[in-house]
Amino acid sequence: MTDVLIQAADHGRFSAYLAEPKGAGKAPGMIVIQEIFGINGNIRAICDDYAAQGYVAVAPDLFWRQEPGVQLDSNTKDGWDKAMVLFQGFSETKGVEDLIATLAWLRTQPRVGGKVGCVGYCLGGKLAYLMATRSDIDSAVGYYGVGIDGSIGEASAITKPLMLHAAEKDGFSSPEALKQIRDGLAPIVHATLHSYPGMDHAFARKGGEHYDAQAAKLADGRTAQFFADNLKA
Repeated sequence: MTDVLIQAADHGRFSAYLAEPKGAGKAPGMIVIQEIFGINGNIRAICDDYAAQGYVAVAPDLFWRQEPGVQLDSNTKDGWDKAMVLFQGFSETKGVEDLIATLAWLRTQPRVGGKVGCVGYCLGGKLAYLMATRSDIDSAVGYYGVGIDGSIGEASAITKPLMLHAAEKDGFSSPEALKQIRDGLAPIVHATLHSYPGMDHAFARKGGEHYDAQAAKLADGRTAQFFADNLKA
C-alpha cells in the first residue's frame, strides 16, 4: 500500500492511494472513488479490501485542484463543514477527467491484467455513474450517489455493466429523484438499480451515523458478485 502520482489530462499531477493484491500475478483493476471526505482512512480501507479480494485498487485524490491531501473525519462537525465547502467548489467535469486519467494510468500498470472497474460512494457514487456514461470503464458501481437524477439523460450512453445502490430514505435525495433514476435506467439493459427500504445516506459506511450492517452486507455482497462476474469472469 503506497501513494502514487498520476498525470492529469490538462496540467499537473495528483496523488492516489494504491493497494495491490498479494503475489506476483496480474489482476483486474479497481478505481475506488472518494466521498466528500477525501482519501481518508475509510477509503483507504476499502482499497485494501479490494486488494485482498484480488484487485489492483487505486483511490485518486479528486480534491487536489482545491486542496491536495484532504483526509476528513465524517463523524465530526469540522469534518462535515470542510467537506461541504470542498464539495461546493468541486468541478464534476474535472473530477471525471481525473478519473479517466486514473483509468488510463491503471491500465498501464504491470500488475493490471484484463478489465478495470470502479466503485464510488456519495459524491463518488454519482461519479461512478458518470464514468459509465462518459468513459470506457469495464463496469461501475455507485453507492447512494447524490444528483444522478440531474444527469439521467446521459443514461443512453451506457454500454457496459452498471449497478447502483440507492437509500430509499436518503436525506440528501428524495423519492422523486429515485423514481427519476429508476425510470431513466429502466430501458438500459446494462444497468441495475437496487434500493434499500428504510435506509439513509451512507448506510454502508462503517462507523458512520447511518451504518446498517445488514443492508451494507447485502449491498457489498451484490457488488462483489457483480465485479466477479464482470471483471474476473
